[in-house]
Amino acid sequence: MKTRDREATRQRLLDAARTLFAEHGYEQVTVRMIATAADANVALVARYFGSKAELFGEVVMGEPGIRRVFGGDPATLSRRVAEYAATRMHLEPESPILRSLERSAGHPEVQAIIRERLRNAIMEPLARHLGGAHAVERARLVTAIFLGIGTVRRMVGPHVPSTAEVDRLTAVFEQALTP
Repeated sequence: MKTRDREATRQRLLDAARTLFAEHGYEQVTVRMIATAADANVALVARYFGSKAELFGEVVMGEPGIRRVFGGDPATLSRRVAEYAATRMHLEPESPILRSLERSAGHPEVQAIIRERLRNAIMEPLARHLGGAHAVERARLVTAIFLGIGTVRRMVGPHVPSTAEVDRLTAVFEQALTP
């Protein structure tokens, strides 16, 4: 099989998994369902990704997230992060995969994926961006605030924050981000 064919098959598997996980959630999707939707042999899932959990992890890692907020003027980072957090107070996750991730968060395999995503997609890039004293601890604190916002939204329901609330969040993130 040519490299291009392998890459195309791998991409079809990723695309099929993204669609199925978004529609049905992690627990309800089988490797066989993914292979069938991708018109591929079921053994190729293991060959290219190792397991369903690793395939889900790769799908999740490809989703948008807070990383896009890190760029730009460091002086306005706390405000950008606060505004991003404020949108999470009143909006569902912007991607079907992230919604699936939230629904499946109690599954042991998914918990491992969440830990990995938090480290690789949020905490480590933010710590590198911040640099300086206690960068890892500051990144962990910012992540904890985000997780809290998501938890409150799921448990209490969405809430449109006022300008004053965004200002308060900015102050919280300013403290969390300061070395």
